[in-house]
Amino acid sequence: MSKYDRKVIDCFLKNQRQLFPEEVAATPEEAEEFLEDMFAVVVRGAKGVKAYFKEVGSDYMDGDVMEAAEVFDVGDGRYLIVEG
Repeated sequence: MSKYDRKVIDCFLKNQRQLFPEEVAATPEEAEEFLEDMFAVVVRGAKGVKAYFKEVGSDYMDGDVMEAAEVFDVGDGRYLIVEG
């Protein structure tokens, strides 16, 4: 079973150009494989996003991490984080 459900995959497919200059996936299967290869994570809420970046020691803690290109709003209270 995939750790990325259809809503997460669709969110990435629709918004991938916010992080990458060109599409990296054209189909749900390609998107899922890409997310797995990138070790993308799904977290719940803004606190989860901030906790993730704090845990990995990111320099985003000085700015608004929710505006980072790596953060994709899935639309149901979850966020996909893809470090490109």
